[in-house]
Amino acid sequence: MDINDLRSAVTVISLMTFLGIVAWAWSRRNQSRFDEAALLPFQDEATNDRTKEPS
Repeated sequence: MDINDLRSAVTVISLMTFLGIVAWAWSRRNQSRFDEAALLPFQDEATNDRTKEPS
C-alpha cells in the first residue's frame, strides 16, 4: 500500500461524507425543522415589537 492508495481512500471517504450530508440536508424528514430554524432570527424582532412602549 503506497501513499496514492491512501489518498484515493481519503478522497472516496470524503466524497461519501459529502453526499451523506447533502442527502441529510435535502431529506423531507428534516424540512420542517429547517423551516422553523430559518425563522429564528425573525422571532426576536416580533417579540421586541410587542414589548416596545408606544411613544
